[in-house]
Amino acid sequence: MKIFVYHTPELTPENQVPDCAVVIDVLRATTTIATAINGGAKSVKAFSDIDLLLAESEVLLAKERLRLGERGGKKVESCDMGNSPLDCTREIVEGKQLFISTTNGTRALQRVQNADVVMTAAMINYGAAVKYIKSNHPEIVWLVGSGWEGGYSLEDTVCAGAIASELIDYNNVDMIGNDEVISAIALYHQWKDNLEDLFALASHGQRLLRLNLVEDLKYCAQKNIMDILPMQKQKNTLVFTN
Repeated sequence: MKIFVYHTPELTPENQVPDCAVVIDVLRATTTIATAINGGAKSVKAFSDIDLLLAESEVLLAKERLRLGERGGKKVESCDMGNSPLDCTREIVEGKQLFISTTNGTRALQRVQNADVVMTAAMINYGAAVKYIKSNHPEIVWLVGSGWEGGYSLEDTVCAGAIASELIDYNNVDMIGNDEVISAIALYHQWKDNLEDLFALASHGQRLLRLNLVEDLKYCAQKNIMDILPMQKQKNTLVFTN
């Protein structure tokens, strides 16, 4: 097994896909996806384009679906909900098919949609991704951060570091695909007991705080509070596994 960390989808190698891709958008898309599926949502379908989301979701009755749209941390007017995991309670999402478009996370999912295995992870469920990878031994694993509009993000990198730290055997340097793996692990070990403080320092964490979304930030900073692993069933559609 060889593990690579990429801070944004734009930094992944062109014209290549891994055996297993783990998409990470801690603040907040992959946290929201895991929470929704844990709450009983039938599936979550991701879109980079809001208009396409609206068009495709029309095939279902309004009572069967939920449209989640976010740009710049704020809810998109034409959607039912924004991108807050705290809104994805069982009472709201159970039995529904969700359609989601966010500033960053859905773009990362589209970049790796042709990989053999695509899953999403966040701090709240990263242990499930570790368990799957340890059990299935994919040859090439990409841990892909979503970043912010093409730039580096602390919160996605620290989650990648949490996953990599449990997979890497330091006696086997062939497992380390790039230097970003080591830097992500180092970031995780420095901040693993103070993730909420790290997220509050991060640029996107600052955006959420300015929008009075402090409870979202606190929620996203929790570690392994659920054993849910959203996996791609068909392109850009994620379903329940555990």
